[in-house]
This record gives sequence, C-alpha cells and structure tokens, in this order.
Amino acid sequence: MEELLGLIRGYSPMIKRTVEISSGATHISVSRKQLVLKRDGDKIGQIPCEDIGVVIVDQPATTCSLSALSSLMNVNAAFIICGPDHLPQGMLIPFSDHTQLVSRLHTQIDAPKPLQKRLWKQIVKAKILAQADNLQADSAPWRLLKNLASGVKSGDVSNVEAHAAKIYWKNWLTCPDDGGDIENSYRRERYGEPPNGLLNYGYAIMRAAVARALVSAGLQPALGIHHCNRSNPFCLADDLMEPLRPIVDARVRELYYSGETEVTRFTKEQLLDLLTLRIEYKDHAGPLMVSLHHYVASFVRCLERTDQVMEIPKLCTLVDTEACGLS
Repeated sequence: MEELLGLIRGYSPMIKRTVEISSGATHISVSRKQLVLKRDGDKIGQIPCEDIGVVIVDQPATTCSLSALSSLMNVNAAFIICGPDHLPQGMLIPFSDHTQLVSRLHTQIDAPKPLQKRLWKQIVKAKILAQADNLQADSAPWRLLKNLASGVKSGDVSNVEAHAAKIYWKNWLTCPDDGGDIENSYRRERYGEPPNGLLNYGYAIMRAAVARALVSAGLQPALGIHHCNRSNPFCLADDLMEPLRPIVDARVRELYYSGETEVTRFTKEQLLDLLTLRIEYKDHAGPLMVSLHHYVASFVRCLERTDQVMEIPKLCTLVDTEACGLS
C-alpha cells in the first residue's frame, strides 16, 4: 500500500483522484468497479473507478486491459499517455453521455462569430491580467500588462495577446528583490531549454483537466471559439485554458527558484497538485478541478446568451517571494 501512495495523488472527497504510473511496469485492469494495479502479478493497490479523474501513464512497459479503459471512460476520466521525453503525448477522453449533448452541439455550432469574438476578448484579457499578477506589482512590465489588458478588443484583432506575451516572458523569472524591472534571458519555446519542459508538462495536465470538464458538460472540445486547427481535437480546451496557463507558470517558477528545472517524479507531483490548488471564481473559492466545472458552466450560459460575462478562475496569490530566497 505504501508503494500505491507513490502512484496516486489522493485529493479531498470533493474532487477526483489523479493516478500517475511511472516508477515500474504495471498492469491496469478492473474488477468489481475497482481499478486494479499489479506488478509482476502482485496487486499493489486498487482504487474505485468513480473516484478517478485522470490517469497518466509514463512507463512504456505498462499494459492496460480494454475493460479498464472502458470503465475509466464510463466515469468520465481522462487517460493520458506520455512519450520518451516524459511529456504527455496523447489523451483519451470519453464520448459524453450528457442529457443535452445534441442541444449543446447545436449551441456550439450556431454560436455567432461576434459572440465568439466577445468571449475570446474576455479570455485574452483574463490571461494578460493573470500574467501581470505573476510579475512584481507596480513594476514597469506589470503596468504595461495592465494597460494592454484594458485595451483588448473583440476577437483581439490587434493581437494584444502576443504583445503581452513578449513582455511577460522577458520578465517572468525576475525576482522581487531587483524591483521587477530587470529583464532576463529566458525564452519560451516548446522544445527549448529548461524549464520549458516543466511548462509543457503542466500545460498538458491543465489541458486534460479542461477537456474533461468540457466533455462532462456535453460540449464538443474540438469546436473552438478561436483555435481552429483542423487536426486539433481539443481546440475549445486550448481556448478555455489560456487564462489558466499563468497558474502553471507560477508553480514552475517556484520549482525553478528552488533548483528544479527538469521533469522528474518530484516536479510531476508538484504540477499534478495544481489540480487541488485553491482558486477564486466569481465570489467563491475552491480546488481548481472543481472550479473548472463552474468555468465551463459559465461558458455554456454565455453561449446560450443567458449570461454575458464568463466566470474565469484565477490564482489567489502573487509572486512567491519565499521561493525566491526572500523572507
């Protein structure tokens, strides 16, 4: 059972568990609605399927029965497979059995372009404000991002998002003791130098959690309001996760300040724990995985023209000065 605790990120009863398999060849099966994990024929643990939200497999020798996959899909769990670089490479999510599946699909398809552009404006503005909150308050780059956020137009036709990103990433690793006005040499590139790998891993976890919430709400994650790559089955997940990226950025920076730059078992655990992070949404606060369902429900109400403003989750804290070596 002690070994099982190394595989399962157990959370409060309010949210689903995340199961990560990376330390040894494991066979995944199901018995009496319990996900059973075995190594060398010996059972190392089991978890009720209904308690699972995400399964991450980062061990190439792992095997999984079809009945186990079917059971996971039946409880709306996401199944993620990692590649040789330990980064998520693919994801399996269930077809929704939501009672309003067809109605929601028509709502997505029929959403007029002006409405989609207004929602994208809200997303971009929230993302830039969240990025600003990751920088030193009242610093020059902080003020620049605040000003840029206030100038986002419908559909972000001026591409303010990209302009803000240049300022943000130049100052992202700046510690508060330098006043927040000294740029650093970090470059955000998907296949760039560390800690880019940590960002990639964290974003993939966030994307999976958002996609799962979308499917649970009866939405088609391929139908985005801004992202529209014909080969991307998760365009809408990529849309809605944009304001959540700074949450990952904040945790990765903490890890970087403490000397962690690579994707390891420890850093993966720290990034997986983001799903339990206390997040603000509207007048409430709660675990991120719970807030995602409120976020998606708010998005649906906007599509249906019941509401006009989305309830976008945001991080409760600013720069962690303690992680930067400051008291």
